[in-house]
Amino acid sequence: MSETGVPCNRKAAIVTVSDRGSRGEREDGSGTAVEALLNESGLEICQRVIIPDDIPIIQSVLRRFADEEKVALIVTTGGTGVSPRDVTPEATLSVIDRVVPGMGEAMRAASLQTTPHAMISRAIAGIRGGTLIVNLPGSPGGAVDNLKVILPAIPHALVKIQGDMSDCAR
Repeated sequence: MSETGVPCNRKAAIVTVSDRGSRGEREDGSGTAVEALLNESGLEICQRVIIPDDIPIIQSVLRRFADEEKVALIVTTGGTGVSPRDVTPEATLSVIDRVVPGMGEAMRAASLQTTPHAMISRAIAGIRGGTLIVNLPGSPGGAVDNLKVILPAIPHALVKIQGDMSDCAR
């Protein structure tokens, strides 16, 4: 339930995008770290998968979780950099209805205080139907640091995405 009394779906899914992780050659540290943080924030993790860096597979999983599983939040980890296999933002852009640019901008701005590599992050956030989809980096520290930046805005975003028409208080 939101602060305005509107019911709020609090289901979340974590999608780790990693070729090596999907083959069992790498432990999913970022997914584990993100799950702990989301659980602490009161979200219910209902799905967690590891998939390869493959646009059709990423698209399919994002569509399934948003359209069929009806999760409120999908958080991806990995595939947001500039290497040839980093395709998570492209897959996300192809399935969302609207971009939420402030989230990606905020994550990059905060990360830039820690590392110059933040400027090559291509992470985005957007909305598909009633679902917020957010791309995070693949490193556990980067994923958690970026999620912490946007986490305070997520509850409000979810109730608005799910139809809360009340005025936004400052």
